[in-house]
Amino acid sequence: MRIGIDFDNTIACYDGVFHAAALARGLIPPDLARDKTSVRDHLNKCGCKDAFTELQGHVYGVRMDWVSPFPGFAEFIGAAQRAGHALFVISHRTRRPILGPAHDLHAAARSFLRDRGLVGTGPSQIDPERVFFEPTKEEKVARAAGLRCDLFIDDLPEILAMAAFPAKMRRILFDPSGKFAGSTGAGIERRPSWAAITEEVTHEAG
Repeated sequence: MRIGIDFDNTIACYDGVFHAAALARGLIPPDLARDKTSVRDHLNKCGCKDAFTELQGHVYGVRMDWVSPFPGFAEFIGAAQRAGHALFVISHRTRRPILGPAHDLHAAARSFLRDRGLVGTGPSQIDPERVFFEPTKEEKVARAAGLRCDLFIDDLPEILAMAAFPAKMRRILFDPSGKFAGSTGAGIERRPSWAAITEEVTHEAG
């Protein structure tokens, strides 16, 4: 089976990172909730929408060292490849931030994957030639279709619901917070963890 995997919020876990980065810049009060949505909503209410846009470029560019893979993802790679599956990272990420310093966001994401040991030539690593960052969501979906993925895993139901996905492509919503419980949309399966996905795919032949 050929499996496509989104990067941001699917592989890379930003829990607490936006809060820490915003706090370091003096943008938020220390007692604000630590999730990204709370940081965004606070800045929007304060009339600082551009500050959040620039903060995103900062985190996705130079603060990827504060980010960790989601628990169980590294184990998923090894288990899936032992089961004979081909893995591809296919994500929507602009090359440069919309605001702020012109960090190379694609290079930052690739460095994250390399530095965490998730890509390489080992049996429990994804081939770096199978990592793709596309500037638009439409190009991301087209890449997944062009690579003939049988399964795609993403954290956003609106991406998985895009009509450009081939009808036969299975779609899994990665939802560790349970945010989308009961509202994933037709044809989309929800899974709460990489452990659950690993258990499932290891029982399916590649």
